[in-house]
Amino acid sequence: MKALITTLKLTFFAALIAGSPILFSGCGGGGATFKTTGNQTLGKELQDLQDSYDKGIITKKQYEETKKKLIKKYTN
Repeated sequence: MKALITTLKLTFFAALIAGSPILFSGCGGGGATFKTTGNQTLGKELQDLQDSYDKGIITKKQYEETKKKLIKKYTN
């Protein structure tokens, strides 16, 4: 029984460490910064943005605001 508890504790902490970037990605005051590098197209950036929203990494508000900025960036 003691070995099972130790295994469960180790599994929990391993999952916590592995998932910590996801857990804390929303921390920091609510301002999301998106940088692009290289030769990305509007389509690729919009797809990446949609993927982030679908995975719950960003909120609906962040998605909409960033989408508007990206479209403005590529159409001006």
